[in-house]
Amino acid sequence: MSAVACLSAAAVYAFTSGTDEAIAVPVPDARVAGYCHALYGDLPAKVDGLSRHDLKPKSELTAGWGNPPIVLRCGVPRPAADADPSTYGAEVDGVSWSVEQGADGGVLMTTTLRKAYVEVALPKRFAHDISPLTDLADAIKRTIPEGV
Repeated sequence: MSAVACLSAAAVYAFTSGTDEAIAVPVPDARVAGYCHALYGDLPAKVDGLSRHDLKPKSELTAGWGNPPIVLRCGVPRPAADADPSTYGAEVDGVSWSVEQGADGGVLMTTTLRKAYVEVALPKRFAHDISPLTDLADAIKRTIPEGV
């Protein structure tokens, strides 16, 4: 297993374990961090009716909604799954996502074909429902340009 895959697996575990767990904060380059800063300022107050809150550690590269949280991380590396043509994908309101099984039965979604990768970890209750992504799509489209 590659180092990136190991880090991704560890991050997924932290995401789905609850708000008391520390969330791995991405370390993007300055260009990507600029896109992420813009996204952070444009994120909705509610996702799927759940209120937004800061995660630990507080960062403009992460955000959460609900408990257990829906966790967004901006500026993550390109997921290894993107290199696998059998990886499941979805398009939600004009934003393309790769889909991976997360820890504890949750789902890990990562944007594709954008200048910055945005990862959203959905807890188990959303295992068959990606509707929270509809609340995030407009902010992503406004702040992170298409392209690779």
